[in-house]
Amino acid sequence: MDFQLAIIGGGPAGYSAAEAAGKAGLKVVLFEKNALGGVCLNEGCIPTKTLLYSAKVFDGARNASKYAVKADNVSFDVGKIVSRKQKVVRKLVLGIKNKMSESGVTVVAGEAYIQDKNTIKCGDEIYKCDNLIICTGSKTFVPPISGIENVDYWTHREALDCKELPDSLVIIGGGVIGMEFASYFCSLGVKVSVIEMTPEILGGMDKELSSLLRAEYSKKGISFMLNTKVTKVCKDDAGKVNIYYTSGDNEDCIISDKVLLSVGRHPVTEGLGLENLSLSFNKQHKIMVDVNMKTSLDGVYACGDITGTSMLAHTAVREAEVAVHHICGTSDTMNYKAIPGVVYTNPEIASVGITEEMAKLAGVEYNVDKLPMAYAGRFVAENEGINGVCKIISDSDGKILGAHILGNPASELIVIAGIMIEEGKKIDDFKKYVFPHPTVGEIFREF
Repeated sequence: MDFQLAIIGGGPAGYSAAEAAGKAGLKVVLFEKNALGGVCLNEGCIPTKTLLYSAKVFDGARNASKYAVKADNVSFDVGKIVSRKQKVVRKLVLGIKNKMSESGVTVVAGEAYIQDKNTIKCGDEIYKCDNLIICTGSKTFVPPISGIENVDYWTHREALDCKELPDSLVIIGGGVIGMEFASYFCSLGVKVSVIEMTPEILGGMDKELSSLLRAEYSKKGISFMLNTKVTKVCKDDAGKVNIYYTSGDNEDCIISDKVLLSVGRHPVTEGLGLENLSLSFNKQHKIMVDVNMKTSLDGVYACGDITGTSMLAHTAVREAEVAVHHICGTSDTMNYKAIPGVVYTNPEIASVGITEEMAKLAGVEYNVDKLPMAYAGRFVAENEGINGVCKIISDSDGKILGAHILGNPASELIVIAGIMIEEGKKIDDFKKYVFPHPTVGEIFREF
């Protein structure tokens, strides 16, 4: 079977590339060995946010008295929360299947193997292609902790399907995934502890705002152990997990019902036949691409987590669009200077562009402007007794280099700043736009 484009991996990069190419008139085949939607839809972004929203609704109901609303005996059913998550995933997977059908994409369920850049084998079938896009995503990294193989640990996959809450949970890793699960389980009454090797949680985010978020969750009962390395884990006679750690010169142990590993992800490169292609890899064993997402081999592209540049679903979607545009002869290039990052805790924290820490490391001169989120009237109306921060990093001419928000709905607001960065706008340019009133986004006009 001959195709103009073959795509390996049906996650955000893969299905976005397939849809775009199909609509452009190309004959496309998409290989997916598990389920369309990839990790993001089936066991990542969407299911996590579905659980977090249930927890947020529960938090809101428990605190309803702040808004003069009486809600007695508020409770939750964790089994039904998980069932709703599964229903949402099924609905969205079906939506992607329909998109592939409408775009004329041939979807093949199975594990694809690259024989050469124009030949893919899946099962007993051979598929020929003019162009190839590799979008195989990433998998959870399991750190080499002594004894970990003998412990019934969780990754994000097991945590998403938890229908019986443990009394206590230790999360190893205070990054985005770790903090989102910490938020979820804390809201549902689990005693949560977060162990992080570095001096602060959320390593890639603004340190000041990350610290404020950590303080907020400390008030909610989460215990944070920073600058702490886990050295060994084992089960005791009571069936609990003993987590041994070092912090400075101190060695100690914390005991928990469950342990969740959340220390990062690695690109999926094994078993694909990549050794049959003359591709260039960087020191982290990730495929190197140019601004068109083209690899070192003509006709072969790579998008999403396998490149390791920005392991986010929305980045993967944009990379896929750029790759398809290049295949179709449309001028387009990938730009990473305004990729938003969001942590869907409660409150949310979001970031785009550079942080203060990045500016210092790069030797860039910068200015910092900060405002409490209370400068936006709607924020005050909807966040009783809660504050947040909006922070903008700019150069000496006022050109916006980065923006960072702590406070709901940061995830919806950060794109405003991202567009300004992408367009090379200055802080004063915010005032040239009319924001609806009252909205939390008006905070940008206050600078």
